[in-house]
Amino acid sequence: MRAKPVLDAADLAACRALLRGGSKSFHAAGKLLPARIHAPAAALYAFCRVADDVIDEGGGPAALADLHVRLDAAYDGRPHPYPADRALAAVAARYAIPRALPAALLDGFAWDQSGRQYETLAELEADAARVAGSVGAMMALLMEERRPEVLARACDLGVAMQLTNIARDVGEDARHGRLYLPRIWMREAGLDPDAWLAAPRFDARLAGVTRRLLAAADALYRRSEGGIACLPVSCRPGIGAARFIYAEIGRAVERAGLDSVTRRAVVPGRRKAVLLARSLGALLMPRPPVGAPPLEATRYLVEAVAAAAPARMRYRAPARSFDERVAWLVDLFTRLQQQQLGRNS
Repeated sequence: MRAKPVLDAADLAACRALLRGGSKSFHAAGKLLPARIHAPAAALYAFCRVADDVIDEGGGPAALADLHVRLDAAYDGRPHPYPADRALAAVAARYAIPRALPAALLDGFAWDQSGRQYETLAELEADAARVAGSVGAMMALLMEERRPEVLARACDLGVAMQLTNIARDVGEDARHGRLYLPRIWMREAGLDPDAWLAAPRFDARLAGVTRRLLAAADALYRRSEGGIACLPVSCRPGIGAARFIYAEIGRAVERAGLDSVTRRAVVPGRRKAVLLARSLGALLMPRPPVGAPPLEATRYLVEAVAAAAPARMRYRAPARSFDERVAWLVDLFTRLQQQQLGRNS
């Protein structure tokens, strides 16, 4: 039997260097992770960054197929001779991360490449499950949390963040020739999706569609709270802060009259400080229900974890202070959404 690969210090250093050079936002956010999570998270994200670079460089179906080959090799314990591949192999084995989770991200790249259209909210949630729900599940595994009901809530949080991204970036997406709003909602509001994409503009009809999307995100943020309450105590404040800060982006969109075509909502630093205090207060409240079934879009991710053998090896490192844990997930999901759009941070 082959020994499980070990997260090599040199490979980890190379992953961190990759993130410093190619993703300044994640490198900065990584400093806010608990130390015991930062190292494996950097390894996972480095492979995602490599995959994104391949796609950005014009890689088509053949490039995606090669990424799946590399993923297969890492999961077979014979990673290709690259630091990111070896680090991924080590972390996936250490935390028993099923292949379906990183593969979901590659599927998200493929969907975006193909110009897929999203007719319904369920179809949009399926996309969000791949580009963000999968990340929520992987981060929960790094926190050594594998209960299906908690993983379902981690996926809810990821999907909610992606829906918020979409509501915030309607105009920016349109200028890149992309439309993620549910098309059936647009037609119900009296908008032709293709005609609008050809000449995007804001009006009351579009505001109604954006409001519906934010309401869907808010429902998932509320569901995620039960899962956050089940995480290790050292992780709850940072994840809770991320939940409140990201949801606040939706409130900023609302304060702008739901116009995310001509402007891009931001959360001021002063408001973030208030939300950090709110996240600490939430830790003292009774634990919300956690047992709702997963979204249909994320069910396969939760089931993939349940079918995987439990992790037998654990990474331990000194915990960081609360101030060092606050914003990592906010920045991570922002960066992943930027990757999907092919933009640089």
